[in-house]
Amino acid sequence: MIKVAIAGLGNCASMLVQGIEFYRSKGPEYTEGLITPVVGKYRVSDLEVVAAFDVSENKVGKDVSEAIFESPNITRKIVELKKKGVKVVAGPVLDGVAPHMIDAFKPVRNGTVDAVVEELKRSEAEVLVNLLPVGSEEATRAYAKAALQAGVAFVNAIPVFIASDPKGEFPRMFKERGLPVAGDDIKGQIGATIAHRAITSLFRMRGVTVDETYQLNVGGNTDFLNMKTEERLISKRISKTKAVTSTIEDDTLESEGRIRIGPSDFVPFLGNTKVAYIYVKGEGFAGAPVKVEMSLEVDDKANAAAVLVDVIRAVKVALDKGVTGPLDKVSAFYFKHPPKQAPNDEEAQAWFRSFIEV
Repeated sequence: MIKVAIAGLGNCASMLVQGIEFYRSKGPEYTEGLITPVVGKYRVSDLEVVAAFDVSENKVGKDVSEAIFESPNITRKIVELKKKGVKVVAGPVLDGVAPHMIDAFKPVRNGTVDAVVEELKRSEAEVLVNLLPVGSEEATRAYAKAALQAGVAFVNAIPVFIASDPKGEFPRMFKERGLPVAGDDIKGQIGATIAHRAITSLFRMRGVTVDETYQLNVGGNTDFLNMKTEERLISKRISKTKAVTSTIEDDTLESEGRIRIGPSDFVPFLGNTKVAYIYVKGEGFAGAPVKVEMSLEVDDKANAAAVLVDVIRAVKVALDKGVTGPLDKVSAFYFKHPPKQAPNDEEAQAWFRSFIEV
């Protein structure tokens, strides 16, 4: 069993918790929809949520099996859950709740980092997964430090730079503490970023230059409502932009304003459906124009959970192997802003597969 703790019991966490039970109920032979059925020696059914943290008064104090369906969560129910005996503990608010999200989240203010550390130790959690709202810079660092204090590995699913910390402080601290860390900013199973990278990689492979490109995303859950404030999107735009430009040889697109990537609007009736509009224009043989316009529609939370179950298991493999610090070979395939970008997704996948070999 892999003992998992979750910080931020929103829609992504709801699908993750339900997804674990879904695949457990189907049995070991059922692998449809999984990217990697077995990671090391671990199956999805080997994951067990043993601790959870949130700030919403609708969730704190409730069993995880109940809290994941509380407002403002809108994730569809895919399985019936029995009570897990895991109560949601109040975490520190810090910058985890934007001013315009107070009415939606209804935060309690009595959570502390010390309480998080204590719960991580009490539950004997092995991996802490950060699923806080985008823009939770201070709060994410607080949870990362709590993981360090408690001796727990860390998965950073949001665009705050922990595994890829440009100052190198968090990579150093996790290395010194003997703990692995994976991140930053998770890619979806078939998400906007991975689809965008596939197009720009194809252009480069076939000798077509990219002259301009954009990716516009809309959705109807609290993630998109949270991202209505541009100040919370600084790291998000960097993360998504770097994930795409790393596949393009022309490094002037960003400086010349010929690329724009990121969340664009909140459309309530879309719910957990995310719609991405991707445009790439370039020049091929003898300057002949090439243009791609596409839209992608996905269940945003299932898209994330499919990746999370792989990453958590890979982090457990790292724990078993005694690998510490940033997990470059895991992060390059599954995150938008990893410590080390792979030149293409095929090579990133090869890195991942080489890492998880038993």
